[in-house]
Amino acid sequence: MTPDDIHGFRLIAHDTLQGFGGIGEGMSIQKTRDGRRIMWLAHEGPPKNFTGVDVTDPRKPKVVIQTELPHNRVRSNSLEVCGDVMAVAYQVLEPGLKPAGFELFDVSVPENPKSISFFDCSGPHSRGVHQVWFVDGRYVHFAGGAADFTPRNQLDDQPYRIVDVGNLTKPEEVGRWWMPGTREGDDAPAPKRLPIDSGFRAHNTNVFPERPDRAYVGYLDGGGFVLDISNMSAPKVVSSFCPHPPYPGFTHTVLPLFSRELLIVADECVMDDGADWPKLTWVLDARNETNLVPISTLPMPPLDIYARKGGRFGSHNLHENRPGETSFRSDTLIFATFFNGGVRAFDTSNPLQPKEVAAFVPPAPAGSRVGAAQINDVFVDEHGIVYAVDRFGGGLYILETTF
Repeated sequence: MTPDDIHGFRLIAHDTLQGFGGIGEGMSIQKTRDGRRIMWLAHEGPPKNFTGVDVTDPRKPKVVIQTELPHNRVRSNSLEVCGDVMAVAYQVLEPGLKPAGFELFDVSVPENPKSISFFDCSGPHSRGVHQVWFVDGRYVHFAGGAADFTPRNQLDDQPYRIVDVGNLTKPEEVGRWWMPGTREGDDAPAPKRLPIDSGFRAHNTNVFPERPDRAYVGYLDGGGFVLDISNMSAPKVVSSFCPHPPYPGFTHTVLPLFSRELLIVADECVMDDGADWPKLTWVLDARNETNLVPISTLPMPPLDIYARKGGRFGSHNLHENRPGETSFRSDTLIFATFFNGGVRAFDTSNPLQPKEVAAFVPPAPAGSRVGAAQINDVFVDEHGIVYAVDRFGGGLYILETTF
């Protein structure tokens, strides 16, 4: 394979995952009791649910398990592993379908995942769960609908929810938050819709051990929020950042860099051929967390090269400094994905002038329906090995850094 662009990275392995290489936004490494390392991947869509890949030797990845979805109108876009327990999100195409919620699995034997419990989020206005965050073994934070949540606009159907899984067999909701004005019965007025209307609903819902009283929530067209969850039953807004309008919406991830009092905020590109350009990744000064100030953006790959390359081009996912022994963590080095712009690394030592230090853009996977790679997500392990995945068919790319 000859990459379309590569610098600062070295490709050490590529696995198309038995011909089912369309991967969503769920990437997590488990260290098993017998000493193996399993990369768990959530698929972008049917027919596959999730795949486990043995990456003990990252130069020789090997699929050890690949599971099926119950039907073709559900997807498992997101997953997280904590110890030997994995949480998997299920989102359906139309409200009212099932399964819509998240499932907990015992993956102590990776080749034989066993269901522990299912938290049902189905309902007349619910498409289920889009994203899960599960890093402490106790709480699942997620973006998901509910039977008792009626949005004023169907696009606003997934509030931020918190579920206690201290008893793995009986998950219980302990709190939720939604942007005021998006639920039927709210006193607040409904938010003004954007020209490209992606909805006002939660996406990533990150909570870190450094600040267990804070949730960092991307809320699509509503921007990014810092929430006080010291009382999980009643989350409160600390601050927010919303550059749309004038920029197009879809805030995806809010990543805190705690030691430097910065936030990295990614707005996801959701349209092909640059139709929703620009979709940027912002650097915010968060020294006063009640007054978030944008100070720069991560430098983008050249628009004239990538906008019409095929498929989406713009910001998407970040390596999220996930807690745990298998994840790389840095408050300076940022890894991000840009669909046909590949996966890239940035040095933010000077937050006013972030610099790109590496890029990897693979060629279009065989049979790509957009004629270009669509790098969807990135995970970096504690050894600095970079794992990137393609949205449609390219599967798993494993990289070393050379910078």
